[in-house]
Amino acid sequence: MARRVAVVGSGFGGLAAAVRLQAQGFSVTLFEGRDQPGGRAYVYREQGFTFDAGPTVITAPQCLEEVFASAGRKLEDYVELLPVTPFYRLLWSDGDQMDYAGAGLADEIRRRSPEDAEGYERFVDYSRRAYARGYTDLAAAPFLRFADMLRVAPDLARMRADRSVYKTVARFVRDEKVREALSFHSLLVGGNPFETSSIYTLIHYLERSYGVFFPRGGTGALVRALVRLFEELGGEVRLSTPVRGIELSAGQHLVRTDAHPREAFDAVVSNADVHHTYAKLYGASAQGRASARKLEKSEWSMSLFVLYFGARGTWPGLAHHSVLFGPRYEGLLREVFHGSELPKDYSLYLHAPSVTDPSLAPPGDSSFYVLSPVPHLGHAPIDWAREAQPYADRILQTLEERLLPGLRERLVVQRAFTPEDFTTQLNAFQGAAFSLAPLLTQSAWFRPHNRDDSIPGLYLVGAGTHPGAGLPGVINSAKATAELVLRDFASRSAA
Repeated sequence: MARRVAVVGSGFGGLAAAVRLQAQGFSVTLFEGRDQPGGRAYVYREQGFTFDAGPTVITAPQCLEEVFASAGRKLEDYVELLPVTPFYRLLWSDGDQMDYAGAGLADEIRRRSPEDAEGYERFVDYSRRAYARGYTDLAAAPFLRFADMLRVAPDLARMRADRSVYKTVARFVRDEKVREALSFHSLLVGGNPFETSSIYTLIHYLERSYGVFFPRGGTGALVRALVRLFEELGGEVRLSTPVRGIELSAGQHLVRTDAHPREAFDAVVSNADVHHTYAKLYGASAQGRASARKLEKSEWSMSLFVLYFGARGTWPGLAHHSVLFGPRYEGLLREVFHGSELPKDYSLYLHAPSVTDPSLAPPGDSSFYVLSPVPHLGHAPIDWAREAQPYADRILQTLEERLLPGLRERLVVQRAFTPEDFTTQLNAFQGAAFSLAPLLTQSAWFRPHNRDDSIPGLYLVGAGTHPGAGLPGVINSAKATAELVLRDFASRSAA
């Protein structure tokens, strides 16, 4: 009889783990509290506009291809990935701008800062080495013992992984805008460029080598592709079925939902927020409560204010991804990650998917989302019910002035997602959008392990475990975790 595994949460990590385990002969049930799969990759639809709620930058397509290959299928038979170029358009508040795109970035840097051309090539070599060690070798390797950390420590020391992303970039290039262009990527995984380990410079090499993509039909199309594959393999998805708690009894995990008070599983893979997993799902156990208390002392990522909006017409020449830097960089980030109130200024990321796929808006119109990094609720208990609309109005005014002329008079729909929503709808501790901050002291062995040390049969996937946030990170966490489950159950069978 097939071993039963419950996967809690249908984010990309949960979906990838569910596919891998179902393909290996486990009987997997996927529980999702919301009415759609995807977790943070939820989809909103309104008046003909489609809004991807979560991740929008698809990199390292090979990790997605591996998930489908694990089931004997091909990614391209389920979803089409469209190349995006430039990867990003970077815009500064003084009117300067720069297109950031693969190998062409070297020419752009040479044009604007000739003295940094050679330094940039040395930075690329550094990011290549960070990628080889931090991604190729370690991203899908679980760190379960301190000895695993000691094994890689010499390499990390040689690479000065204790330096921040920004400080490392600054060693190679002098122009401040080039430094910002090469260091902002850690924000995509919830890290402050001035605090996140230099190992995360690997993101630069990852994008340069493989490109940036967007699924036809939106990120939600990729979610649907994974769900379709999982169900074709015989897996069961239960939507609108939040898990209320899990108890341990005679080696079984008894999962409690509104429909089933004590449904038995041999193992649980949690893609829920890591603090929620311990404090709520396993909160009845001493081990769960102890793990939750430990996590509460950790450093958590920033939160986000996200505004989804649809507008009449288009803006010719607009890039798919735009980053609008505010007047401050380091000072703003210090307030975002450690401040006790909402900063007066902001930097913005604008996602314009209908530039690449017009089907995501009514004919001739445009769909968008814009996000602003903001402090999480533990640092800044902001009354977002009061602040959301004024903050949204300020952001729309900035977009209109700097990038989208006439925007506000052309708006059709808008909706906001605040740190409070991260807490209430996604169970995110303190509204942190990317779980634990990706500090060196909260990475690899120091991060919650893919297999829990004190609760037998509990495994983790997603941003809160190794290797961390970002689409490649959570997909690789699923690979590491699924291999642990396979290994553990093979050992039990042989015993």
